[in-house]
Amino acid sequence: MIASQGGANPLNKQQLPKVHFKTTNEMLEEFRFLGEDGAKKAVIEASQHIANMIEEIHPIPDDLYTPKIEGADQEMRDMSYNRARRIYGDTLPEIVEARLEKELKSIIGHGFAVIYLISQKLVKKSLNDGYLVGSRGSVGSSFVATMTEITEVNPLPPHYVCPKCHHSHFFDDGSVGSGFDLPDKDCPECGTAYIKDGQDIPFETFLGFKGDKVPDIDLNFSGAYQPRAHHYTKELFGEEYVYRAGTIGTVAEKTAYGYVKGYQSDYNLMMRGAEIDRLVSGCTGVKRTTGQHPGGIIVVPDYMDIHDFCPIQFPADDKNAEWKTTHFDFHSIHDNLLKLDILGHDDPTVIRMLQDLSGIDPKTIPTDDPEVMKIFSGPDVLGVTEDQIMCKTGTLGIPEFGTRFVRQMLEETKPSTFSELVQISGLSHGTDVWLNNANELIYEGICELKDVIGCRDDIMVYLIYKGLEPSLAFKIMEFVRKGKGLQPEWIEEMKKHDVPDWYIGSCQKIKYMFPKAHAAAYVLMAVRIAYFKVHHPILYYASYFTVRADDFDLDTMIKGSSAIKAKIEEINLKGLDAAPKEKAVLTVLELALEMCERGFSFQKVDLYRSSATEFQVEGTTLLPPFNAMTGVGTNAALNIEKAREAGEFLSKEDLQQRAKLTKTVLEHLDEHGCLGDMPDSNQLSLF
Repeated sequence: MIASQGGANPLNKQQLPKVHFKTTNEMLEEFRFLGEDGAKKAVIEASQHIANMIEEIHPIPDDLYTPKIEGADQEMRDMSYNRARRIYGDTLPEIVEARLEKELKSIIGHGFAVIYLISQKLVKKSLNDGYLVGSRGSVGSSFVATMTEITEVNPLPPHYVCPKCHHSHFFDDGSVGSGFDLPDKDCPECGTAYIKDGQDIPFETFLGFKGDKVPDIDLNFSGAYQPRAHHYTKELFGEEYVYRAGTIGTVAEKTAYGYVKGYQSDYNLMMRGAEIDRLVSGCTGVKRTTGQHPGGIIVVPDYMDIHDFCPIQFPADDKNAEWKTTHFDFHSIHDNLLKLDILGHDDPTVIRMLQDLSGIDPKTIPTDDPEVMKIFSGPDVLGVTEDQIMCKTGTLGIPEFGTRFVRQMLEETKPSTFSELVQISGLSHGTDVWLNNANELIYEGICELKDVIGCRDDIMVYLIYKGLEPSLAFKIMEFVRKGKGLQPEWIEEMKKHDVPDWYIGSCQKIKYMFPKAHAAAYVLMAVRIAYFKVHHPILYYASYFTVRADDFDLDTMIKGSSAIKAKIEEINLKGLDAAPKEKAVLTVLELALEMCERGFSFQKVDLYRSSATEFQVEGTTLLPPFNAMTGVGTNAALNIEKAREAGEFLSKEDLQQRAKLTKTVLEHLDEHGCLGDMPDSNQLSLF
């Protein structure tokens, strides 16, 4: 490890000093100059004497210290009940009230109301500023989180509820997977069209069976909004009480392998494979650098000081950084301080852009549009064939459903309902849940997609419906999702309650499982985006290329379908040898091909009309921004946009000076044809 430091210059190479932990005999040898008795006294007696004087201390406190907000408990209770009554009527259905009471008892009883309240304030601020927030992880399992608008996922059993007279009907027998799949129906009391909701997710997956697990509320803010959300925590708590969560970067196995190989060549050593592996495993995991968590904010309560828990530092020693970070990595203090996960994500940004372009409120988009559901089994609804777009589904560019692996799953399962999409999301993120497990069961016709185990919550819900004790059902779910399998007495109990053998076998193969609430939240965002892809295609492509895509090949994209197809085939032929940049361009080209086959096209970048960073819709065409061009960065793009406000450019020289462009950027603009026949300089030619 020491030999790997110092860079390429051989003069900077370091030697390992002799600073290993010495044995007692080696230490006595070092202190020999004090004489035999003196050495013994210094090495053995004095060191033990000092050790005995030191009392045991804990470097950090044992308990969880959350911020205190006056009246938080009552505020959570009022907020939950008020919204529940607005939706389900003044006299709440028993199932709703029981769930609220059960959750509030846990949340308030264990002092978690503050955590909910803080998350609620963050989400509310983002919604007021016009950005939807997606929830991550299992927070959607909490009905209180739904009622306080922290998450859009409703974990109650699937149900109908009337928006006018609040009449409701619940399906709590496991017969319906998701409320969004219920057929449209009018309220028998007043004739208004029912609202359909409910994903059937137990609360236990969020706070544990006893409701005492510290809640980890992860929120996906729009990437564009994330810094504002982070900053808002400073307003809420005060600058000296919020810090970014520190991380510790360690040596990865591949890097360690490089160290060993480098050492071998430096000293011309020959080592056996086993010795190389031994040295690699010794270097792997050693602390290497500090960093900061991209979205984790640590909140110190105002009656404590950050130094009660850990030292703080600037990230990468940058004294001008806006945020200080914790010196210990977060895992060392996660049981003691509250961490808010304020993460950046593309979905809310895409939805915001689609909302701006179309004027449609994303919350009003139907979740069971039959046309939208068709794209998950084939591209016909987009008006193109499989051969035209080189893809057997219509899900290119749909978050969670656009990757090759998931598209393969869609081809095999052909889902047609929201709950099946949630299943697929769970299956695709788990380990040993789909491959060699569910896919074989479906292929052999043993069961259908809706029956297999997709998300961790399915196990608990299924076993409770089968008649097992809720606490045992929870325990089985926890063991299976962590890959610990089943114990013999549980298998007996499951068989007693008619749980089929294939189900038990499936449980024993699983290594990791996804929470259903996370899958439901992501599928909800995906379905909204898919709605635009089907019904407002040009707006969808504009938002996709603006927000999600980073690498473009504009010259090919402008030429249309056949050029794009040729390029895709060229990259595909390279297979695994394709460079990472080519693989990133490939995804963008697949969408560009689909867009062109649907009758749309790309224009050239225009010096006076193009935006710096956004694709603009002009009829059936998209006008690309400057930063989509190869070699033109966002800063240069913004400079061009700013410089042209002062009027027309007289020459290339004028453009370069006013927009502070480098020679290369200017060349790229010229090659692309943006500059037309603009003269090189302002000098007038007389001849």
